[in-house]
Amino acid sequence: MNHSDGAIRNARALGVPRMLLLGLQHMFAMFGATILVPILVNTYFQQAVGEPLTRGLTVSITLFCAGVGTLLFHVCSKMRVPAFLGSSFAFLGGFATVANLNSGIYADMGANEKAAYACGGIVVAGLLYLVLAAVIKALGVKRVMRYLPPVVTGPVIICIGLSLAGSAIGNASTNWFLALIALVVIIIFNIWGKGMFKIIPILMGVVIAYAVALIMNACGIKNPDGSAILAFDAVAGAGWVGLPSFQICKFDITAILVMAPIAIATMMEHVGDISAISATVGENFLADPGLHRTLAGDGLATALAGFLGGPANTTYGENTGVLELSKVYDPAVIRLAAVFAVIVSFIPKVSAIISTMPASIIGGVSFMLYGMISAIGVRNVVENKVDLTKSRNLIIAGVIFVCGLGFSDGITFHIGGTAITLTALAIAAIAGILLNIILPGNDYEFGVNPTGDRNRGIHQQ
Repeated sequence: MNHSDGAIRNARALGVPRMLLLGLQHMFAMFGATILVPILVNTYFQQAVGEPLTRGLTVSITLFCAGVGTLLFHVCSKMRVPAFLGSSFAFLGGFATVANLNSGIYADMGANEKAAYACGGIVVAGLLYLVLAAVIKALGVKRVMRYLPPVVTGPVIICIGLSLAGSAIGNASTNWFLALIALVVIIIFNIWGKGMFKIIPILMGVVIAYAVALIMNACGIKNPDGSAILAFDAVAGAGWVGLPSFQICKFDITAILVMAPIAIATMMEHVGDISAISATVGENFLADPGLHRTLAGDGLATALAGFLGGPANTTYGENTGVLELSKVYDPAVIRLAAVFAVIVSFIPKVSAIISTMPASIIGGVSFMLYGMISAIGVRNVVENKVDLTKSRNLIIAGVIFVCGLGFSDGITFHIGGTAITLTALAIAAIAGILLNIILPGNDYEFGVNPTGDRNRGIHQQ
């Protein structure tokens, strides 16, 4: 049924061909950011372990988990919420930390096995969504959100972005020319782009910078260190049809304590995204089907992805932008995009081509991406009108910053002969939550400032 505002809520009225095109549009909107996550994670393990990932956390696994995770989310949310779940950037810092673990069982561990333990932490992070969903169902959203105010989530999000800054510089420095092309293209499309192009700046940055890399490579130009800009050996050996290289996760308390606390930030991202989708579509999805249902769907999708060796999922701001652009609010169109993502995941040739992406282009995209994550943390604080003239708020934010950026090696302790490491981000999140509970004067109330609540997440657009 279509409403008088011009919105289309039953896409079947448009016919099958148009529905398929709309589904492809949503797939392209999420594609650039979603495939970037496994590419970035692979660079972390290559730099730290000296070997690439060959199982799990590949482009094909990531697309499969995004598609299946989106379908699972729709089932949990009564098929009513038009949201797409793509790869979460918030967990990149956790992957980088696990890649650099070199004590205890991780001392002589290969890249694939380390990644499997990191994915075990993602499974636990996804299960934390279910815990929060149950608590919200029992106590109500306002009472629960009082313990996760912007004065805690904002600085934690800022730390996530800043902790990854060194990685962006390291990758970009392999070829600054290509890195700057990717960065400039993203800026141009993000600010001056029109229509669909404004919604996919990351994809455009990757495509145009890669086209320049192809031209440079054909002309015999090499990276400053003498290495080839592109290498296509893996593409020639890849087939056209094949199963994704799934890797079942493994569990260890250290990796769990690295990855699971990041869920504090991503759960707030989820609240912001569902609020934004509600505002775009004109329906209150926080009330019906309910935040507890959408959280459960997101959590199950994330846990499933981690179990299969994929990155965590999250609701995508890019696809919300497509909803606003097209005015087609039928969730069935999003489900079509999910099916397309699953189909592409069974084409190894596509994954092999994507895997040839030069590190410099990845660095250029990361240059913008990591900065935006931190900037959105700042926006989280500003739009929720956090009063930093209050000593309690300054103390909480200050302690989070020092913990998140100062404990570069984390804190390692032993329980029953088992070495357990708390990473900087985990320490920061725990310290912020505890201080918010202990210090008097917590005046945050969810729902009083809808604009601030709506913009609490780590959006990629």
